[in-house]
Amino acid sequence: MNPDQISQCIVKALDDIKAKNIEVLHVAELTTLCDVMIIASGDSTRQTKALARNVEKECALQQIPVYGTEGESGGEWILVDCGSVIVHIMQPSIREYYNLSELWGGTIQSPASLSKKKTVS
Repeated sequence: MNPDQISQCIVKALDDIKAKNIEVLHVAELTTLCDVMIIASGDSTRQTKALARNVEKECALQQIPVYGTEGESGGEWILVDCGSVIVHIMQPSIREYYNLSELWGGTIQSPASLSKKKTVS
């Protein structure tokens, strides 16, 4: 799967558990770490953990490898590494403090535009 297809799956998984303020940043021109970063907010530790688990579950169903998950013990900021796509699930205060969107300054794509793209198998 290409990064856009992986992003579609992840955005759907986040949206299913009511993540807030989902942003999709295209950062391939800025780093070799990944092609896409997805940032989403959860209102509580319980919700951030549920969001991360749902991303892992949906990725497994779509045979998208998850290379690791960090931060689940605290739950304020959970990172899910899907190779070419990295997902940051944060509580609002942590998200505001670190302001990853501005830090990375990648091209922002709305989650709605991802769902309009046709998936190529």
